[in-house]
Amino acid sequence: MTAGTEGAGGLFRTTFAAEPAGFWRAPGRVNLIGEHTDYNDGFVLPFAIDRATTIALAPRDDGRIRLVSTFGGALVESDLDAVDRRDFGGWSAYPLGVAWAIGERHPGAARRGFDVAVDSDVPVGAGLSSSAAIEMAVAVALDDVWGIGLDRAELARIGQRAENIAVGAPTGIMDQSASVFGERDAAVFLDCRSLAVEQVPLGFDAAGLVLLVVDTKVEHQHATGGYRDRREACERGAEAMGVPALRDLTVDDLPRARALLDDVTYRRVKHVVTEDARVLESVAALKAGDLVRFGELMDASHASMRDDFEISVPQLDAVVEAAQAAGALGARMTGGGFGGCAIALLPADEADALAADVVQVFADRGWHEPVPFTVLPSEGARAL
Repeated sequence: MTAGTEGAGGLFRTTFAAEPAGFWRAPGRVNLIGEHTDYNDGFVLPFAIDRATTIALAPRDDGRIRLVSTFGGALVESDLDAVDRRDFGGWSAYPLGVAWAIGERHPGAARRGFDVAVDSDVPVGAGLSSSAAIEMAVAVALDDVWGIGLDRAELARIGQRAENIAVGAPTGIMDQSASVFGERDAAVFLDCRSLAVEQVPLGFDAAGLVLLVVDTKVEHQHATGGYRDRREACERGAEAMGVPALRDLTVDDLPRARALLDDVTYRRVKHVVTEDARVLESVAALKAGDLVRFGELMDASHASMRDDFEISVPQLDAVVEAAQAAGALGARMTGGGFGGCAIALLPADEADALAADVVQVFADRGWHEPVPFTVLPSEGARAL
């Protein structure tokens, strides 16, 4: 199911008593493999999912900006002057931040005010980048109505800038890249150093496979410092090994790393180095149509995150173990860890049974009920 024009269009007409100039859509994303490699200048392999943010938008003749959403309550009003002063707040920081970032990066753009209504079926807080979906839907819409002519890479950079400055989240560019570069039944292979992008056919459709996502409903515990500790360990490891980033090491360097580093830092480095290698091998396996090997790499990725990077939790492990017991081609936690989602690649006609198994496992162990759902690789941000 994708977010359609009905919700955004109906809200626009009700709120503004007018017709929108058009509709634009941008999807969320799931990361197939490549975790904690992004800030180490490494490789990631996400895809755009078939859940999206849809916006209805119309330009204005003045500098006024009015925003409303199906999830944000009251109408928000601002103007381009306030945006340029970086006056943001609440959910409106995402669309207003995009308007600001376009003005910052392209000061000659002929910007005007606009009215916008936002609807989304990307689950919030599930690690599927609902924020990037809003940013990219607004970015492609403003690029169209302001007539700027930005390419996809620049749209992703604008979304990242909005996220970093307007929202205040120090994220990389993976989420926005997946949302704008997505293609049906393809993954987005991103080099986080060069920002080079390649669409890699997945072949899930032809093989009758789907990706089951299980939201464990375990909240990310980044506030405990776990994420920061992992990042600092990676930086220490790179410095001790004499390289700009862990991207510059290969598995052949691991024996030297073991000799130089303490055990914890070594295992953090080992995960990133082997994860980069797994992403590259995954791309090769997918191009060769070897989905069995790709599934094995998913399993190995989870083991590495569980044992070496130590970012899994019992609920994520339970999903992966249930998927493996049910014969899934592969399964792993996805996202930053310490909670969030796990994914499993399996035949479409087996997804419901696995989802039921996982719900039962959680009930038996007294955990919060998880939310399982399937996603399909989808097209990236575009006008409808």
